[in-house]
Amino acid sequence: MACIYVLKSEKTGKLYVGSSHEDNPLTRLESHNHGRTKSTKFGRPWVIIHEEYFSTYTEARKREIFLKTGQGRKILKERCSEW
Repeated sequence: MACIYVLKSEKTGKLYVGSSHEDNPLTRLESHNHGRTKSTKFGRPWVIIHEEYFSTYTEARKREIFLKTGQGRKILKERCSEW
């Protein structure tokens, strides 16, 4: 099972969308917070604000790519106030 996750930087307030082959986004969160991911290294600490699960990694990647588009970011900003 694969997943996508949305992280929010407690330092900058920025959002980050990522995906994982595993169904445990906490493993990825740990990696982001320890500075092992170049793109999120300077926004530490991060917290998970949203997770979605998929049966295949391909489906998860499609959703991740959509959430990184203009329309997807708009949806995230609207929902961000709820999280």
